[in-house]
Amino acid sequence: MIEPSSRADASAALDACGRRRFLEVCTLAAAAVGLPARAAEKMAARAAADSRPSVVWLHFQECTGCSESLLRTSAPDVAELILSLVSLDYHETLMAAAGEQAEKTLRDAVGRGGYVCVVEGAVPTADPAYCRIGDRSALEILREAAARAGAVVAIGSCASFGGIPAAEPNPTGAKGVPALLPGKKVVTLPGCPANPYNLLGTVLQFATFGTLPALDDLGRPLFAYGRVIHEDCPRRPHFDAGRFARVYGDEGHRLGHCLYPLGCKGPRTHANCSLLPFGEVPGAWPIGIGHPCIGCTEQELAFRVPLHATVEPERPTGPAGYPSVVTERGVISPVATGLAGVIVGAALAGGYAVSRSLSAEEKGKGEEKGG
Repeated sequence: MIEPSSRADASAALDACGRRRFLEVCTLAAAAVGLPARAAEKMAARAAADSRPSVVWLHFQECTGCSESLLRTSAPDVAELILSLVSLDYHETLMAAAGEQAEKTLRDAVGRGGYVCVVEGAVPTADPAYCRIGDRSALEILREAAARAGAVVAIGSCASFGGIPAAEPNPTGAKGVPALLPGKKVVTLPGCPANPYNLLGTVLQFATFGTLPALDDLGRPLFAYGRVIHEDCPRRPHFDAGRFARVYGDEGHRLGHCLYPLGCKGPRTHANCSLLPFGEVPGAWPIGIGHPCIGCTEQELAFRVPLHATVEPERPTGPAGYPSVVTERGVISPVATGLAGVIVGAALAGGYAVSRSLSAEEKGKGEEKGG
């Protein structure tokens, strides 16, 4: 039988271990999204004080892919981290409540105000009959929730710009969240699905410092969407060298050459997919598995420009900053071989002459000292 004091000591040790592990995860998370080192301690302190911000997560016209992607991260475990740092008060996919109980949970959370309102999915506007939840339209729910929110985050291409539901002919009149909340700052995290680390960086900064990251003119955080994929693509050296895949399955495609002629939208797509692969699996993104980027983070490209149509690069840059690749081998002519032999021979002869000269000088100095 374990004595009470022993049980207390064991419990304290487990608590200490848990706190250390939580601090480690917070440190990893802060580093992953570029937050300063002190952010980890502040995150842990807020969690310990139970001063976690409330999160209301709304679902409209979407496939729940962004939520599913969030739940499948592990380095660090973003789902566990976010659930520890925030109070997830409403999420239709994850909550156990249903029906009237779920609706009451939403009403109570909205009544308290000051929460982070995360929206997943486009919002239909053509007819109130589309996408009704609890006998209310999606637009009505969105406007009510956004009005009392401390911050609004649109996660995924559908919530950001309309995505697939807004593709032509768009029978439901689907729109992205920013278009329906004029005058309200909305952080957009486009992607199909959005990379969960982009949400992590945004939520952690708000939860820890009460601020939002710097945004571009479309509401996208610059830490994740400040560069186009083309600038950091592992196939970029092949683009600079003029090596392209022309047809799926051809030699260039099998060798990993640039996919630009096949319709890759990477030169105009702002995202960090090439730097933060999905599921912590290297190469787990469209270009990594041999398919062109479709531009899912761009309002004017995704689900609007034909899949295999090429686009003009946004910011063409020189290859000087990119790693070199092995160049294609050609045939060396006898003249070039002879010329190279002459050059090498001259260099060797010159080197030999210089070495003889230096040896003679050293010998002369030695004789002078000896005399």
